[in-house]
Amino acid sequence: MTLTTQRVLEALLEDPGRERYGREIGQAAGLRSGTVHPILARLEGHGWLTSRWEDIDPAVQGRPARRYYALTGEGVPASRAALARAYRPPASSRLRPQPGPA
Repeated sequence: MTLTTQRVLEALLEDPGRERYGREIGQAAGLRSGTVHPILARLEGHGWLTSRWEDIDPAVQGRPARRYYALTGEGVPASRAALARAYRPPASSRLRPQPGPA
């Protein structure tokens, strides 16, 4: 898992039940939109996120509609487990006891 994906998941897990739009997630993760949106699309493809378009009239609001993302019931524990694996160093890099002098 890439560091950028980890940062997106961390941002989403700050409040797992809350919908957030892409720019808001990017700001929380410290990432740019061009980095965040492909990650969100990939996570949605895996079933970890759902998304929906905001129901507004852009002419009235003066801005385009936002796409909101939220972790799914499956996505919350999957995200936590993936982050736990990412934070754990690989077995080959852990210190192993060395045999003492004979």
